[in-house]
Amino acid sequence: MAARPGTGRSKTAIPQLGWSEARPAPVVLVTGGEDVLAERTLTMLRETLRADDPSLEVSDLEADGYTRGTLLTLASPSLFGEPRLIRVTGVEKSSDEFLLDALEYLAAPAEGTTVVLRHRGGNRGKKLLDALRAGQGGGIEVVCAELKRDADKQDFAAAEFRLAGRRIAPAALRALVGAFSDDLGELAAACRQLIADATGDIDEATVRRYYGGRVETNAFEVADAAIAGRHGDALIALRHALDSGADPVPIVAAFAMKIRTMAKVAGSRGATASSLGLAPWQVDRARRDLGGWSDEGLGVAIQALAAADAAVKGAERDPVFALERLVGVIAARGRALA
Repeated sequence: MAARPGTGRSKTAIPQLGWSEARPAPVVLVTGGEDVLAERTLTMLRETLRADDPSLEVSDLEADGYTRGTLLTLASPSLFGEPRLIRVTGVEKSSDEFLLDALEYLAAPAEGTTVVLRHRGGNRGKKLLDALRAGQGGGIEVVCAELKRDADKQDFAAAEFRLAGRRIAPAALRALVGAFSDDLGELAAACRQLIADATGDIDEATVRRYYGGRVETNAFEVADAAIAGRHGDALIALRHALDSGADPVPIVAAFAMKIRTMAKVAGSRGATASSLGLAPWQVDRARRDLGGWSDEGLGVAIQALAAADAAVKGAERDPVFALERLVGVIAARGRALA
């Protein structure tokens, strides 16, 4: 038995794990206010279960708009016995109907089914949480408390690279966290970009090449201004980023990250963040960025991105001109459609 991390509450009968230790169980309770860690937990669980059986069926429920009987129906064995993953968000806002069904489900969890309950905090659903922590349902709890210390953020980034099977030098890790200490979501995005784009072991020079002088922050400032139609501000931010030693490739990557997320959200209106493979904060930001943009405008922006990406990777002689052209195209769409 272990005390729940970060609280003075009484001991519980289920394992209490950090996000990087998350593993499947009949019921997985994901608690805490750090949405980035919770999203990584949900992703890891899905990937682990799908690696064990590619026929995994994934379902998403919202506890506050729940209809009685839905959980039990989704968890019922299918004709072919595929494993199931049921992800429930907003348990801190649960309807009475959901709490009744969830408590009933804990008494007899379905074989081959993993139910993940996301609870951000508060007293709503306390009876359900108490039952889980007392051992009903054979569950575990993954605690996703907000990361406030740089040491905790370094542990988070180190885990991202470790889980991806990549090595990052200690000095590189400190430099990366130092560049993104104010926003865990951007730190996570920076880690994923390095894992995807950088080859070999990641050293401090690699981090400086991508993010020197807070290049990623500067790159997003350029993209934010252009998307909002502020052409002059975007050019000023671009020149500042380049003067600070920014490489054109990650600047284009910042544009691509934002525009592609906008396109994904625009093309799947009403879909949940998890079904889009995005974190909730990414969906919220994309919806704000989309104000005034049309499908046609996004199409033009994506074509401009493809041209700029090729240009800064050697297809043209002047990568700076290619960046200025990209800023102009996107700012024109933002100004015309905002």
